[in-house]
Amino acid sequence: MDGPELVIFDMAGTTVEDLGQVPDAFTAALAEHGVNVTREQLNGVRGASKRQAVFHFIPAGPEQARRAEAAYASFRTHLSRRFRSEGVRPVPGAVLVFRSLRERGVRVALNTGFDRETTGQLLGALGWAEGVVDAIVCGDDVAEGRPAPYLIFRAMEATGASSVHRVANVGDTILDLRAGYNAGVRWNVGVLTGAHHRQLLESVPHTHLLPSVAELPSLWDAA
Repeated sequence: MDGPELVIFDMAGTTVEDLGQVPDAFTAALAEHGVNVTREQLNGVRGASKRQAVFHFIPAGPEQARRAEAAYASFRTHLSRRFRSEGVRPVPGAVLVFRSLRERGVRVALNTGFDRETTGQLLGALGWAEGVVDAIVCGDDVAEGRPAPYLIFRAMEATGASSVHRVANVGDTILDLRAGYNAGVRWNVGVLTGAHHRQLLESVPHTHLLPSVAELPSLWDAA
């Protein structure tokens, strides 16, 4: 089996350890603006564009757009504070996987539902700002986030990959996997280090489920 020419990784929960900062920041921000949400409700939007997820929870009405923008600003503030106080760490083995793939001539991209500024803060804290991957695509780079396939298509465009049949998509949520399915990628890989457990990931289209990204090269080593 031919290997991929491009592997696209999600960030939080897939290549960056999920310490609960994102759902906690969501809960706090929405509560500040009079909206209470459950963990189950938040679980349903894990992997989505963070801006679109906030908008989803603001009740419809003439003030929806203004309230959503204010709540999103609060979310960014809470998340930045959590990142600074608790730190951020890569999933064990993630950087080695990036390096191994690139040494084989495989392009590596990150895609995320975070906006560009938040992503920049995260990359800076991880030491990934330069030279670690070939492209980074953020939620505000596309018209619609996951499960739409546009983050994947934008990553392909940014890295010069021309065929979905030689692209792998890797993520920890059902929206990651639905986006991969909608894009038609050849390898659509779920990992068990983040938001969604095996049973939930098994319920959506995928090609492989792995304990973590550290196991990813074995897919092509075995072949």
